[in-house]
Amino acid sequence: MSVLVGFDTRLVVQGMSGAAGAFHARQMVEYGTRVVAGVTPGKGGAKVEGLEKVPMFDTVSEAVEHAGANTSVIYVPPPFAADSILEAAAAGIEVIIAITEGIPARDMVAVKYTLDHEYPWVTLVGPNCPGVITPGQCKVGIMPGYIHKPGGVGVVSRSGTLTYEVVHQLTALGLGQSTAIGIGGDPVKGTDFIDALALFMDDPGTSSIFMIGEIGGDSEERAAAFIKEHIKKPVAAFIGGQTAPPGKRMGHAGAIISGGKGAAADKIAALKEAGIAVAATPAEMGTTLAKVLASS
Repeated sequence: MSVLVGFDTRLVVQGMSGAAGAFHARQMVEYGTRVVAGVTPGKGGAKVEGLEKVPMFDTVSEAVEHAGANTSVIYVPPPFAADSILEAAAAGIEVIIAITEGIPARDMVAVKYTLDHEYPWVTLVGPNCPGVITPGQCKVGIMPGYIHKPGGVGVVSRSGTLTYEVVHQLTALGLGQSTAIGIGGDPVKGTDFIDALALFMDDPGTSSIFMIGEIGGDSEERAAAFIKEHIKKPVAAFIGGQTAPPGKRMGHAGAIISGGKGAAADKIAALKEAGIAVAATPAEMGTTLAKVLASS
């Protein structure tokens, strides 16, 4: 089984004519993802080097009508990315994965309000995320596909780099992944931990879960409560930013401790109180889950 992306994904790459969009589109095609269209306004009919078989359209609605696209990945520059998300939703795309970093928070507030009220069936992942991959089926984003292995571990993470690290460790231990979801570290985003956890809970192909959080906000605390109440599958976790001083933003815009909230210690305590094994260091993420599985 798979979550969000899989064999039935028909992908349109918004911004495919740009350097980043073209590079990663080629990587996704090489992995086996069905990239059925590219979109760049004003460049309909153009050919992109290495992607000559992928038709280019001016609008997402054309990509849906003529190529049957049902999923979008966005490599559009920050000033225009919010509009690109809404264009995809309006065209009928059901899963939108926004890779773009640096979208203004004010723009994303408007996007979230519009999606919630006008397009509630749309799933948005990101922005500022590495994407989603179902190993052996479909890769949508910027992650290195070769480190992933099909299996039963569902991975959800706020950190792109730590996603790659835990996947590499899991694969080395023989623990393949059902789907890995990078939700991104922006303060205003689409899919959050609870959304991803609910998907993994309902997916028969996911037998265990690894969650990577970081300082800032209260998403991890809310996820811990959700896991305690609803998740019966084995779960392990790691919290990044444990040495960050209060008030210091570390990397992601959402990774800041303020107002006495969002500290790593609070998140770790909430996870442990919910009965979740928490890795002490990044190097122990894979082995922490392996120990949980061995004892379950």
